[in-house]
Amino acid sequence: MNYSMIRYILASVLGFEGIFLLLPSAVALIYREQKGFLYFAVALASLAVGLIGRIKKPKSKVFYSREGFASVSLSWLLLSFVGALPMFLTGEFPSYADALFETISGFTTTGASILSSVEELSRCTAFWRLFTHWIGGMGVLVFIMAVLPLSGSSNMHLMRAESPGPSVGKLVPKIKRTAMILYGIYVVITAMEIIALLIARMPLFEAVTLSFSTVGTGGFGLVNDSIASYSIAVQVIIIVFMLLCAVNFNVYYLLLIKKVKEGLLYEEMRYFLLIVFGSALLIMFNIKDGFSSLFEAFHTALFQVASVITTTGFATADFNLWPEFSKTILVLLMFVGACAGSTGGGFKVSRLMILIRSVKNEIVSIVHPRSVRKVHMNGRQVSDGIVKAALCYLAAYVMVVLVSLLLLSLNGFDMTTNFTAVMATLNNIGPGLNVVGPTGNFGAFSLLSKIVLMFDMLVGRLELFPMLVLFAPGMWNFPTYRPEKKRIPSE
Repeated sequence: MNYSMIRYILASVLGFEGIFLLLPSAVALIYREQKGFLYFAVALASLAVGLIGRIKKPKSKVFYSREGFASVSLSWLLLSFVGALPMFLTGEFPSYADALFETISGFTTTGASILSSVEELSRCTAFWRLFTHWIGGMGVLVFIMAVLPLSGSSNMHLMRAESPGPSVGKLVPKIKRTAMILYGIYVVITAMEIIALLIARMPLFEAVTLSFSTVGTGGFGLVNDSIASYSIAVQVIIIVFMLLCAVNFNVYYLLLIKKVKEGLLYEEMRYFLLIVFGSALLIMFNIKDGFSSLFEAFHTALFQVASVITTTGFATADFNLWPEFSKTILVLLMFVGACAGSTGGGFKVSRLMILIRSVKNEIVSIVHPRSVRKVHMNGRQVSDGIVKAALCYLAAYVMVVLVSLLLLSLNGFDMTTNFTAVMATLNNIGPGLNVVGPTGNFGAFSLLSKIVLMFDMLVGRLELFPMLVLFAPGMWNFPTYRPEKKRIPSE
C-alpha cells in the first residue's frame, strides 16, 4: 500500500477545500455577515494543513486500484468532516452530526436535509450548502487531476473509483486531458444555466447558487418550497439543465469533436429520454383531474419525473398527495437513475440495460441451447467482465438496501418512509415519501439512522465498492509500498 501517495492526495484535497471555503467567506464579506469569519478561519486551517501535508513528496507516485479506492473514499470523508465544521460553528445547525448530514448530502449531491426552514440560513451558509453540490457533482478528485499532475497513468484508478457508471474510459489518451475536458464541459453548462436564469429575471445570487444545485444534480434550494414559487420559465430552464446534466458527458465530447450522429444516437441517452417522457405522460393522465389543463399537468409531471430520475430532488408539487400509481412510478425511477458518466446518481440506465439484455440472452439460450449470444450496446459487444460487474453491483446494492432498511426500522416509522428514505439517500435523490416527502425532512430520524443514511449517501455516490472495500478483510494489512529497484546487470 502506497501510504505516502494516499497522504499526498488527501493533503491536496484538503488544500483545495480550503480554497473552496474562501468563496462563502467572500459572500459573507459582500453581505456583511460576521459568520463569514468562521468560514475564513476553517479555510486558512485547511490550506495550512494541506500545504504541510504536501511538503514531503512521495517517493513513488505509482499506485494501483487498492490505493485508488482508498484515496477516493477517504477524500470524500475528509471533505465532509471538514466542510461541516463552519456550518456547525455558525450555530445554524443543532449539532455537528446534523451539520455533517447536511454536508455529506451536499457533496454527494443527494439534497436530503434535516432543516425545516432553509430561509433562515445566512447567505454564506446558503452559498456553501449549494456550492457543495457543484463540487461533488463532477468529483473533487477529477478536478484535482485536471489541475495537478498526481500519478501519471495511475490517475485512471482514481477516476474509475470516483466516476459513476458501469465502465469508465478515457476520452483522449492522457487522463489529465480527459479530466480537463470533463470539467470544461461542466463549467460551460453551469455558465449557460446562470445566463439563462438571469435572462428569466432571477437575482444573481439565486441564479448562481441554483445553477450549482441543478448542474450538480443536487436539489438543495434557497426557499422552503424548493422551486414551486418560481416562474414557469425558471422551472422549464431547470428541467432542461437537469436532463442535460443527467446525460453521459461522453455525448457532449462527441458533439464537440463533430461526431454529431454518433453523439445523438448514443443508445443509453435515447432510452433515458424515452423513460423520462414516457413516465411523464403516464403520470400526466393519472393526475390530470387535479389541474386546469393537460399542459399544466404534463409540466408538473415532467418536472417531478426529471427531478427524480436525474436524482436532483427539486420539487414543484407535493407528490405525496398523488395517486399510488404515480407515486409508484416515481419510486421506480429512484432506482433507475441517470446515465453513466453524468453527475446524476441511481443504478444507472446503462447498467439496467446490460442486466435486461443479459436476462433476455439467458432466456433465449434456454430455448436454443446451441446459440451464442452476447450483450451489445451502441453497436459494440459488452465484455463479460462488465456484465459480471453489473450483476455484482446489483447484489451489493440489494444487500445495502436490506441492511439499511433493517437498521432504520428501529426508528418506528412506517415502511414507506423507511424504504423511500433509503432509496432517496442511496440513489442520491433527496426527498422520499411520507415523513421524508418533498415537504418533509430527515430531522426526525435518530442519530443511528442518520449515520446509516450518511453512509448510504456516500456509498451511493461512489458506486458502492470504493466505500465497501474499506471494510474488506486485509485491506489495510498490506506491507508499505516500495517501488522496485532496477536491476543492474553484472559486467
